[in-house]
Amino acid sequence: MQISTKVFVVTGGGNGIGREVVLALLAKGARVAAVDLSEPGLAETVSLAGSAGDALSTHVVNIADRDAVLALPAAVIAAHGQVDGLLNIAGIIQKFVRIADLDFDQIERVIDVNLYGTINTIKAFLPELVQRPEAAILNVSSMGAYAPVPGQSLYGATKAAVAQLTRGLHSELMETTVQVTGVFPGAIGTNIAENSGIMTAAEMAAMSAGAGEQQRKTTAPAEAGRQIVEAVDKGSYEIFIGSDARFLSRMSRLSPKRAAALIYSQMKDLLS
Repeated sequence: MQISTKVFVVTGGGNGIGREVVLALLAKGARVAAVDLSEPGLAETVSLAGSAGDALSTHVVNIADRDAVLALPAAVIAAHGQVDGLLNIAGIIQKFVRIADLDFDQIERVIDVNLYGTINTIKAFLPELVQRPEAAILNVSSMGAYAPVPGQSLYGATKAAVAQLTRGLHSELMETTVQVTGVFPGAIGTNIAENSGIMTAAEMAAMSAGAGEQQRKTTAPAEAGRQIVEAVDKGSYEIFIGSDARFLSRMSRLSPKRAAALIYSQMKDLLS
């Protein structure tokens, strides 16, 4: 899909991978509607965009708020005249605890953002996208969708649902002009735990320090953003970001029980 001159909606555009995707799209000549719950985060994205910020609009919206999301297409079209792509980057993780110790309010919040948030935006923008001569939907799942991480079981379940939703949507839209891409990032160097409201920056640093050298190896958010924009450009079906995501994808297919045991041995100390 040609990126230049197109209009893309990017959720999670106020931080992390979402912000890097916004900046990468702008650099390729696209116009972008950045969506995020954080107004300060979006303001920082605008600042980082510099002169390219003229092609950027910001929208403070909680994607779990269905009514607010359903009002987004009109706001984006008012700002840019059209919408050609939806990139669902926003997502949160759960507290690093076992399911038995995870409160229902936390369970509902993770499901609302990761799954219903993705469904909400797809339902809101799909009627517009199918009318475009060329359009794209991209949904970010996770390595946790196929590689079970202790203490992130609920998060992994929501991301597995997003993965299958994306594959189903691809099949449903095969005879349309809308391309659909699934993304499976491994460990990315973002502050997702802090943004998810489950721990402070200091607690995250302490947890990472105690996780061992292997767990501290991450893909830079800018590189993840570059790969995501490249996937839209190429019309990729699925991409895996990071050597960890690629390795565990293969291992989980060949020997799922062994893969689960390996992940447990490396990650069990993260459980609260």
